[in-house]
Amino acid sequence: MWLIYRKSFRKHLSSVLGYDEKKSGTIMRSAGKKYREIIDQMPEFERADRFKMNAVNCALFISFLSCMDRKPSLETATRFYTKAMMTPVTKWFCRMSGKNKFTPQDIQDMKETAAFRAADRNPYSWNMEYIPYEDGSGYEARFTKCGICTLMKQYGFYDLTPAMCRLDYDMSEAGGASVFTREHTIASGWEYCDNGYKKRQRDAGQCRDKEQTNKAVI
Repeated sequence: MWLIYRKSFRKHLSSVLGYDEKKSGTIMRSAGKKYREIIDQMPEFERADRFKMNAVNCALFISFLSCMDRKPSLETATRFYTKAMMTPVTKWFCRMSGKNKFTPQDIQDMKETAAFRAADRNPYSWNMEYIPYEDGSGYEARFTKCGICTLMKQYGFYDLTPAMCRLDYDMSEAGGASVFTREHTIASGWEYCDNGYKKRQRDAGQCRDKEQTNKAVI
């Protein structure tokens, strides 16, 4: 993850946070060491734990926050993290994931993840409930344990947790298959995060258009 995102994070140390080239280089060197330190103190994730990447991304964010000479505001931290993470590689990954959204395999994966309850054994992972919408428009992934919250609190950046949460909206948009909705988060004091994924209406419209076209051809 460091190799994939380091150039983007360095770029936005300047473009968003205003650090000059020399200071950005200093932060990068310190953050690299801090990142390894954070990763090393975390327990090994189970093979079937699908949230390992989330925890690693959080470690990446914390490593930079820890090495800045001033703590950014929540608004600035959100802009910095979003711009640093939404690279062409991330957008490609989101598009690939979007192709599988709401398929039988996706639903099965969600059910298995809910049953796995990884946070019962690893405080840096997540526990999730799978709640399908009654009208068939999508589902809610309700998180009752959050590894990001654990890490951010441990390193003194809990107030900046929403900066990472905001990326869920951007990733859903980049995926092209779902509209992301959320009203409650653990970071804001609730007992859960109600991450909702609703099927894009345009997808349904496209299916109807395609069906009508096929009938016309027949």
